[in-house]
Amino acid sequence: MDAQSRGRGGDIDPADQWVLNPDTGDYELRLNHSAPQRPVPSPRRSRSSGGGPGGAAGPAKSTGTGSGSGSATDTDAPRGRTGASGRTAERAAGRKASERGTPERGTPEREGPSRRRRDAPEEPAAGRRGRRPAKKKSKAKKALLWTGGTMAFVVLATAVGGYLYLEHLNNNINSVSDDGASTGGFQKDKAINILLIGTDKRTGSGNEGYGDAGSAGHADTTLLLHVSKDRTNATALSIPRDLIVDIPDCPTTMEDGTEKTIPGSRGRFNTSLGQNERTPSCTMRTVTQLTGITPDNFMVADFNAVKTLTTAVGGVDVCLAQDVNDKDSKLNLPAGTHTIEGEQALAFVRTRHAWGNQGDLDRIKVQQQFLGALMRQLKSSDTLTSPTKMVKLAEAGTEALTVDSQLDSINKLKDLGLELGKLNIKNLAFITLPVKDNPAETVKATVVLDEAQAPEIFELIKNDVSFTEVKQQEKKEKAAVAARLKGTKAPASDVRVQVLNGGGPSGSAQETVSWLQLTEGVGKSENAGNADETLKKTTLEYAPDQAAQARRLADIMGLSGSGMKPGESVTNSQGLPTMTLTLGEDFKGAGVSLTPPSKASDDIKKSTSTADKVECAQ
Repeated sequence: MDAQSRGRGGDIDPADQWVLNPDTGDYELRLNHSAPQRPVPSPRRSRSSGGGPGGAAGPAKSTGTGSGSGSATDTDAPRGRTGASGRTAERAAGRKASERGTPERGTPEREGPSRRRRDAPEEPAAGRRGRRPAKKKSKAKKALLWTGGTMAFVVLATAVGGYLYLEHLNNNINSVSDDGASTGGFQKDKAINILLIGTDKRTGSGNEGYGDAGSAGHADTTLLLHVSKDRTNATALSIPRDLIVDIPDCPTTMEDGTEKTIPGSRGRFNTSLGQNERTPSCTMRTVTQLTGITPDNFMVADFNAVKTLTTAVGGVDVCLAQDVNDKDSKLNLPAGTHTIEGEQALAFVRTRHAWGNQGDLDRIKVQQQFLGALMRQLKSSDTLTSPTKMVKLAEAGTEALTVDSQLDSINKLKDLGLELGKLNIKNLAFITLPVKDNPAETVKATVVLDEAQAPEIFELIKNDVSFTEVKQQEKKEKAAVAARLKGTKAPASDVRVQVLNGGGPSGSAQETVSWLQLTEGVGKSENAGNADETLKKTTLEYAPDQAAQARRLADIMGLSGSGMKPGESVTNSQGLPTMTLTLGEDFKGAGVSLTPPSKASDDIKKSTSTADKVECAQ
């Protein structure tokens, strides 16, 4: 223990007690004080007018040898602390070497902790006013002074500063209402769907000269980012801005706090934001209507976001297959690999006429390559281990993005970032929503949904299926579950089942019964009406002795083993034991297979890219 911890150290700085002994080269513990020290601390004395133990008079004068003040006020302070007036005088004097009581060479010293003796040599008596020549402190002692004294303040200042910085970041965040269009926000134990919207809003320094300077900010670049429940993979689905969609009526909170419903219309997807005062919540509703997937949250980035985020990470590496000189975007780069940031990065993602057929669909591919490069840079050690870059990134992210009201604090954004950070970018797949030229147009300017391919993509995302070769995602059917489908199947004419509607469209139960009887030969089926509760997935419950019937019906319905529920039979209208088929929200119509896709088809895989691969724009 040092002198302070035993209550006898006055105002000695702990760092001051360790002094370099020039004769031995070791640091030794020195316990200077304003009076001779006893082996055991004496009881506290009552305050007297005559002065302190050392006989020093006056409230703020140094004793000359003690490290602290020898004033009368010192005797009143608790042991190990200095009175306020003593501290004031000491600070005014600049803590000169003579006032700190640094002994001259030859003065008896206490040894370091490993050789400390119980009885210390008596220090010179207090009260001497003689000045000793100031000695220059060694570099080692200066370091100890910094560590022992200043560091405590630095730690405290960092803690306070950290809190203030978080508050600063909170104040940076711009949020708008989701108007009830989201799920209520992402959850850590579920798959995550984030709607990312890039607008063509020209606000900010240097952006006035780009394109439509008066744009209200349309949804020009939109991605639905799906992150799997187990965080092993993710899919970024790009939605073309020129896709013709039905934009629904949108209840909207206006800037002045009032609420109104903005009427829906049919038109380009990008008009779901900005047009007629539509907010991001309207884009969210449009995506839900288009895909059947309700986003958890949204994030909106304007031109400034591209510039500030790329600058914050020190630039993004991109590859060009050919020279590019686009007069509209002002991108002028030779073929090869380049590190771009700021204005140049913005020009890259805005370029359209340099790629492919010079349309928006080819620009989407290049933007996906750019986002993959940005993800690689964000996940790189150069970024994650650089405090400067991380601070810049925090500033850029909170200033440049507009988020929904469920993400309106830095803590919520941090939680989302931690979930996204679990993802390996090699399993982040980019894909563009399949579309076709609008058949109603002679001059092709817009596109319509490809009804042959798009539904498969929607189902893959809904069922949390990876678009990449993630082995653990080829799951669902464990051996015990898959075994339910194995074995003999009873003839269709022997299958006895009642059908309940537990989530399908109105009339689904009767539709299914009619199809089973007329098309599939299941004559012993009957409509049992509506189920007591809504189910997400269609289920078939059966008794053990009905397993052969269950396997036949599962084969007919396209029902997976996970939808088969061994249990009990019920009695039908003829008083006979029967199975129960309950149609869930996954029911799409009689004759439509109920088995969700377990992997992306080859056609879908061909149009998919991943974030870990470097591709050259062309």
